[in-house]
Amino acid sequence: MGGYCDTVVVTGLGAVTPLGADAQSTWKAMLTGHSAAAALTEPWAEPLPVRIAARVRDEPVAGLTRAEARRVDRSGRFALAAALEAWADAGFAGPAEPGGAPDADRVAAVLGSSLGGAASLIAAHEALRERGARHVSPYTIPMTMPNGPAGLVGMKLGARAAVACPVSACATGAESIAEGLELIRRGRADVVAAGGAEAPVTPVIIAGFAAMQAMSRRNDDPARASRPFDRDRDGFVLAEGAAVLILESAEHAARRGARVYCELAGAGVSADAFHMTAPEPAGRGMAQALRRALQDARTDPAGVVHVGAHATSTPQGDLAESLAIRGVLGERGYCVSATKSTTGHLLGAAGALAAAATVLMLHERTAPPTANLDALAPEIALDVVGAEPRPLPRGPAAALSDAAGFGGHNVVLAFRDPPIRR
Repeated sequence: MGGYCDTVVVTGLGAVTPLGADAQSTWKAMLTGHSAAAALTEPWAEPLPVRIAARVRDEPVAGLTRAEARRVDRSGRFALAAALEAWADAGFAGPAEPGGAPDADRVAAVLGSSLGGAASLIAAHEALRERGARHVSPYTIPMTMPNGPAGLVGMKLGARAAVACPVSACATGAESIAEGLELIRRGRADVVAAGGAEAPVTPVIIAGFAAMQAMSRRNDDPARASRPFDRDRDGFVLAEGAAVLILESAEHAARRGARVYCELAGAGVSADAFHMTAPEPAGRGMAQALRRALQDARTDPAGVVHVGAHATSTPQGDLAESLAIRGVLGERGYCVSATKSTTGHLLGAAGALAAAATVLMLHERTAPPTANLDALAPEIALDVVGAEPRPLPRGPAAALSDAAGFGGHNVVLAFRDPPIRR
């Protein structure tokens, strides 16, 4: 076992999203401010009250044979593609091996999913109902387990230190990264692949969210449906995909001469203890997570230049989060971006994708735009980046990435420039 680690850095990024097949293409598309949302054209969507979503264009099969791909849920395929990209981006050529570089006994995988293999479970139920038990796949259980993507990634990367799967609704991806941070800090791992994956675009899930009135019903204008912080926001746009960050102890990264994007300086976690699906109206839970992230990172609020907001485009959620941000960080000195306006809401993968965007924002000093912000809602007293990317000043800086989930989960990740740049 290693000793306590003071500094954890990000050395690799991977993503599969409606905007792009990898992290860099996703980032470049995000900077254009164009939404990936589109109309659902499948016959099953026609009777639904919501008929829009943001979907991944090409089916990823990285790391899997054709036969293996048929035995893995879509969320697992997303997770593996993102993890393999991040692994390679970090400079690792192949799976970890005992005693190798990296040492498999010091590598962990922490990947969560909000709903697991929901599509596979629905397909198995339909097969049982229509054709009988003999037609239910023997792979149904591993395909539907929420920890399926984590297990798959752990096996492919050779992660023997730990494989874990947090499940905290739409805060899952961010909580996975927070857990990865702690694994390295406590000396249980040197390298962690952390993130989230989701493949929720199914009739039942869309109907369920629609019944809650959580989703936008702009069926005739999908690209303008997700509009965080806008006066006319009316709900989120469902999306799918995955994002993975490679976290590493600074010592391990320096020893192998790794490129470092930034430091993951801290994390703050809290719970609203208020309502299963609605945020605490004043944003007290999110404010607590923000304060805890800053305290954990030993960072003054004045050093924060950017906040990647959770901002799903719901009337209540966006307002509560804005109150929390303003209450903790004050009125000026930072700007806020809401990237779900372009990507849609990836549920359990959303926090991981937001974290990846924050890493790239710090690395490139560019704040991504918030699409469809025609008129900032008068109750949102924040400096929200509008339709164009905004250059950010050079010099020592920190940035925060927010995530929240049904059940009252709040997670905030604090990133800052790598030690060498500071």
